[in-house]
Amino acid sequence: MHPAISVIVFTVTSGAGFGAIALIGAGYPLSDNPLLFFFTAFAAGALAVVGLLSSTFHLGHPERAWRALSQWRSSWLSREGVASIAALTLFGIFVLARLFTDLPTRELGWGVSVLSLATVFTTSMIYAQLRTVPHWHSWLTPVVYLAFSLSSGFLLVAAAGKASQFGDFPVALIAMLVLLAAWAIKVAWWQRAAGASLASRGMTTGSATGLGGIGEVRLFERPHTGGNYLTREMVHRIGRKHAAKLRLIALAVGAALPMLIAAATYWWGIANPVLALAFVSMLAGLFAERWLFFAEARHSVSLYYE
Repeated sequence: MHPAISVIVFTVTSGAGFGAIALIGAGYPLSDNPLLFFFTAFAAGALAVVGLLSSTFHLGHPERAWRALSQWRSSWLSREGVASIAALTLFGIFVLARLFTDLPTRELGWGVSVLSLATVFTTSMIYAQLRTVPHWHSWLTPVVYLAFSLSSGFLLVAAAGKASQFGDFPVALIAMLVLLAAWAIKVAWWQRAAGASLASRGMTTGSATGLGGIGEVRLFERPHTGGNYLTREMVHRIGRKHAAKLRLIALAVGAALPMLIAAATYWWGIANPVLALAFVSMLAGLFAERWLFFAEARHSVSLYYE
């Protein structure tokens, strides 16, 4: 599949934003200073909004994006739009209530958390539902999206929060554990995807054309002399060597470096704001991971062109 930059930015930044919003709604202890609380909430919301806005650049007619909201009964893309609007609206109310009233916000915050995680889940299901893309069609896909959303969101709120530890566990140590868990799930996803080829799902040129019953079907001539929408969006090749390098980059920048920063914070007693560097590093690694997520996936329509 074609790794569109707009969609990569969307899935990475909105995931981190909604992960942070979910943790804030669940009651992660942020600063008592109203200004710091506002800027932390604003950063989380801005990441979510920037991601959502970037996704519209991948549409042929961005001005018609609002019409997709009407298809929520059958479309995960539409459900994502509805969930994101609901989550951000409720989060805005939650932040205003925290800043300007003394009303209890616990139940409201949990509603924000549920809607935020629901938004990330609906995003992942846009891809996980596709039987035509074996790489994505797995229950592990939404687990990966949720794990990365919460782990990157945790780094953001941990850097801005006032908590130094939860019980006997320092925040930096928890950051190491959530990073380890998220990337372990991703490695498991990669291992499953390695065996999830079109052929392994019974998809061949013969099944695509309906001529498989006659004998072996080979491509004699491409259906088109030039490129078209399908070849641009659905057919993309990446060398195995380049894929391996990008995985190492994703693991080094998105996993190893943030864990080293968290470890240094833990062992040397550095203040938690340094975890902001781990957050930035993880986002950089996730851009490489998400590029591979799209580039390595093969849609069954490619059988007509290869």
